Amino acid sequence: MERVAFVLGIKTGQAQEYVRRHDTIWPEMVEALRACGVRNYSIYFDADRRRLLAYLEADPDFPTVVARINGSPANQRWQRYMSDIMETDVDPATNWPPRLDEAFHMD
Repeated sequence: MERVAFVLGIKTGQAQEYVRRHDTIWPEMVEALRACGVRNYSIYFDADRRRLLAYLEADPDFPTVVARINGSPANQRWQRYMSDIMETDVDPATNWPPRLDEAFHMD
């Protein structure tokens, strides 16, 4: 299991819509995340509600999870659905936001 964190950008004024969409997240999207190895996934707003910090645990590792989720039709639809409210840089090598480097961890 690999711990992963990344930053997402959200368009000004779209925080409430972001929450609404996640409050009604499609069951097939949640199932796709689980089936692809995503565990313990949390997303947090920063103070200005323009950026989000996302944390997940990737099972067995991040490259495997990314390859699986990028091939998921549910994820591809979800990304299109969210694209009108998001402003996120994407790493071309993974098609995911760049990972943050872990500075500290305590169990």
